[in-house]
Formats: sequence, structure tokens, C-alpha cells
Amino acid sequence: MLQDQDLISIQEVRAKVEAAWQAWLKYRVYTQEQVDAIVERMAEVACANAERLAIMAVEETGYGNVKDKISKNLLNADLLPRTIRGMKTVGILREIPEKNIVEIGVPMGVVAAVLPTTNPTSTAIYKSIISLKAGNAIVLSPHPRAKRCTCETAALLYNAAVEAGAPEGIIQCINNSSMEATNELMRHKRTGIILSTGGAGIVRAAYSSGKPAYGVGPGNVPVLVDTSADIAEAVAKVVEGKSFDYGTVCSSEQAIVAEHSIRHRVIAELKARKAYLCTPDQTKALEKILIGKNFSINPDCVGQAPTKIAKMAGFEVPADTSIIVVEMQGVGKEHPLSAEKLSPVLSLLFVNSFAAAVDACEAILRFGGLGHTSVIHAKDDARIRQYALRMPSYRVLVNTPAPQGSTGITTNVFPAMTLGCGAVAGNITSDNVGPQHLINIKRLAYVARTVEQAFPNKPVQQVSQSTSTPMKVDRTQLVSAVERYLASRGVTSSTPAAPENSVTSIVDRFLAKKSSTPPPAPGGPSCSCGSCGVSACSGKSQPAEAAPAPAPQPPAPKITIVDFVCEDDVRTAVRQNQKIYIGPRTIVTPSARDMAAPHDTLVLANR
Repeated sequence: MLQDQDLISIQEVRAKVEAAWQAWLKYRVYTQEQVDAIVERMAEVACANAERLAIMAVEETGYGNVKDKISKNLLNADLLPRTIRGMKTVGILREIPEKNIVEIGVPMGVVAAVLPTTNPTSTAIYKSIISLKAGNAIVLSPHPRAKRCTCETAALLYNAAVEAGAPEGIIQCINNSSMEATNELMRHKRTGIILSTGGAGIVRAAYSSGKPAYGVGPGNVPVLVDTSADIAEAVAKVVEGKSFDYGTVCSSEQAIVAEHSIRHRVIAELKARKAYLCTPDQTKALEKILIGKNFSINPDCVGQAPTKIAKMAGFEVPADTSIIVVEMQGVGKEHPLSAEKLSPVLSLLFVNSFAAAVDACEAILRFGGLGHTSVIHAKDDARIRQYALRMPSYRVLVNTPAPQGSTGITTNVFPAMTLGCGAVAGNITSDNVGPQHLINIKRLAYVARTVEQAFPNKPVQQVSQSTSTPMKVDRTQLVSAVERYLASRGVTSSTPAAPENSVTSIVDRFLAKKSSTPPPAPGGPSCSCGSCGVSACSGKSQPAEAAPAPAPQPPAPKITIVDFVCEDDVRTAVRQNQKIYIGPRTIVTPSARDMAAPHDTLVLANR
């Protein structure tokens, strides 16, 4: 009987991936109507349990607050299903008659879903719904500190799916979660694609697993409050976003950047909304407790109430404090609080101009938030667009709280908990990930045109005729071409070394080979063999005055071009003083190439 917990968790993963795979073999042929009925039932059950699951998540993880976790559960149990209602994901997706194309949705198989501790139940609902909507099975890997609430969410969704007609095993959850189990899940031969949410380490593991993967990056979100903004409204929305679930959403605001000219108004509005402004000493104390080595976040501070964080830093704040605010003087390593904080702690930075504000926001993104999200509060649309064009982020939100805007609650971006950060952050997509990212599209393409119709402007090329048709040659042009060539080589008709009428002889011999009727030999009638020039030829080639035969040359050494060269091959060749012949397609290991270089062992040859 197994006693090692790591081995137990790995064995559980293997069994559950296999069960999900067997379920998917049945589910992959379900119609769109069957898939949609299953997803609707899952959403209905998730909505009914949104509050209970939120309570479980807070109790187990200690992160966030129940009120906002209910909202996140409903985002995925209500808004997401309504958004994807009517979306075609399996079978024929659409027909394009004008292009003679039919698009067919093909599911990817078993989805490996890695879940975070900050949003365990809402992410479980989200990933399960988009996976089954796309015709896939799913295996959930909870964070060890959130496995109870995650597996309870998975059980509710699974029972709902089976009630609606899904095959048994379609949703699985790992009870003995561990890093080893997660790695086994991501690398399993039955896993089709990975949805990874968590820290940088788990995202890197997903991308290095050898499987297609959707991962995300950190979200160090800057907020530019412009002079054209309604300052009171802008600050109210920043506080609303920053306090949402105590800052556990990666797209929550991290720093306000504004011009000095509106400093007093911004600070006044923050205070009016129960924000606590730290003194310089409190800021230093907060920096020490909140930001660790390599600018990592102290996990004990993640998603905690402002009162608790202040107490950890050694000072007190009022019980009704909404967020804690610290003023900083710059961005980067010298200013640790300009990094992502995943807590209700907001930084303030005041600058001299709009241009300087844009520069600062870009610097904040480059200090740990590339590709994720940025926000601007303004009424000047020219400035809004200038900001959007400049920011290296793929969600640029306008006049909205950041978490609610980035996840699609207050904007029309796709409702999602996985927010791609694009190539700039090492992600495969910059989209809010949905069912459309969990299918492949097969294209049925009927013939639409001939090759000639495809390339109407292609130049006409001369095609050599069949050997059965004699090739016509202009003798005058050919003589002229030969004379030009001989002249370029220093040989002309007047050169003593060149025999009389040498050009004509060369041309005549060339034409004799190309023509079906041999030309007459110079000075006499044609021979019957067409090559010797003797009038009484018997029909066999008998040159009258044959030049002495050249001395026989030794045959060229036979070489063998190898397909692969390793270090040992080179070592043997050097020892035997031999060469290794390689071709353009020969594979040579780097170590073999390095060893061969001093001895010139490798010889490039043509086959």
C-alpha cells in the first residue's frame, strides 16, 4: 500500500486523467444542443451556490472577503454563461459560401486546469464552464491551501453536468494536490492543453511541459488620473477597484499617477472615501512587511484587510479604512512599493505633466506588469487614445474600476479569469481566454479557382518541347554567341592557335547533335554516321584523324555523405586521420562541430 504522499498524488492524477479521457471520447461527439444544455445546468447550480462557495473560500484560504467573492463567482456562473449562450463551438461553426469554406470546431481533449489560492471557486467555475462548452473534459488541480473549496465546487459542477447528460468522469478534481501532482497532470500523455493560473513558477512549468498552454503574467496596473477627469468620480472608482476582494485580483489598481496640479484634490477625495494616507515612517514600515526579496509579495499580506496589514507593519488605522495609500517618489528597484502588491495598498505618484504621467505609467508596467492591464480616467479622448497607443498592456480601461473592467463586469471585454498578457510577457495570447481558445478549427475548403486563375499576372515561361519534336536553332545567332564567348576567353578567328573556321566547326558540330538531319562535313558530303566526316563511311563513327587519346585518369575517390555526426564520430575520425563528409541536410551536434573545427574534419560535399 502506498504511503508516500507524492506518489499517492501522482497515482491519483494518472487515474483521473484516464477517467476524464474516457469520458471525453464519448463527449467529443455530442451535438451543440447537448453541450449547451450541460453548460446551462452547470451555470444554474453554480449560481445557486455562489454564496456558500464564497464563504468556503474565505474560511479555507483567509484571502479576500465574502461579498466580493460572491461577485466573482457570479461573474463566471451568470455573466459568462450569458455571454457564450449561442456561441458555436462544436460541429459546423459557420459556412462561408463566397469563399467555399466550411469551418468545423474540434475539441482539444482533456484540459489540465491549475487553480490559484486567491480565486479558487470562481476560477474553478470559469475553467469548467469554458472547457465543457468547447467540448472538452477537465481535470482541476487546486492549490493545496484551497483544495477543499475547489473540490466542492468541482463536485457541484460535475453532478450538474452528469444530470444534464454528460458522460461520467467529464470533470475531475485532484484531492491530494501537490507540486508533483500538478507537474504530472501537465505532462500526462492524455492532457491536451493547460490552463494555468498562479505564480510565475507554475506558469513557467506549464509552458515548459511540452503541451499547449495558456498562462498569465503579473498585473502591476498603473492608473493615470488626468486633469480632464472628473476627479471625485475617478478616485471613487479607483478605491472601489483597489478594495475589491482586498486586492486579490491581478488586475486591481497598484498606483495612481497624476499631475502635481491636482494633487490636493486627489488626496482630498481619497480621504473622503476612507483611504488612510501613511506617513513617511509608516510607508517604510509597510514596505518592509509587504515586499520581500526580489520584490516578491509577502504571502501573509495577500488579500488581507487594511486593518490587519497596518497592524502587521506596526501601526493602527481606523476600522472602516477602505484602502491604505502610500506616496512614492519614483518607479523601480529603489521604490519597492511601485511593484504589484496583491493587497488593499495603493501607491501615489505625482509628476509635472501629462507626458511625464504617461512615462511613469509605462515604467510601472515594465516593472512587473507587462502586457496585463492599465487604466486612464479622463474626458479628453485624444489623451485617452494617446495613452492607449503608448501603454504596453493589452487591456487599457477607461473610467472604470480595474478588476471589474478587465474581467468584463463593467466593460464589454470577454468575461474571464484568465487574462492573457501577449508575447511581450511570454504569453501565447493577449485575449481574455474563453471557449474559443479551447478548440481547433478544421476548414473544409472546396475548389475555388484554377492555378492559372490564381496567378493571372504570372509571366509566361518557355517550356522545352518534347524530344520527338526537333528544336529549331537560329544558326546566325548561335555563331555570334559562340564568337562572343571565345572572344571573352581570348580566342578569336584570327588567333593563330585557333584553327581556321573553328567557330563554324563548333557550331556545326553542335547543330549536328541537335538536328535530326546531320549537316554536311566541311569540304565534303555527309557521312552516314553523321559524326566522322568521311564520305565513304561504313556507318560507324570513324574519325579520319582522331586526336591522341588522353592519358587515363584515376577514378575519383568514392565518398559517403553521412546523415548524422556526433562527438564520438569526430573523435574516431581524428584518431584515424580521416575526413567526414557532410551534406546540407546532415545533422551535426554542437559538441561534434566544436571538436572537428581545429582538425578540419568535416567536409561539406554535394550528393
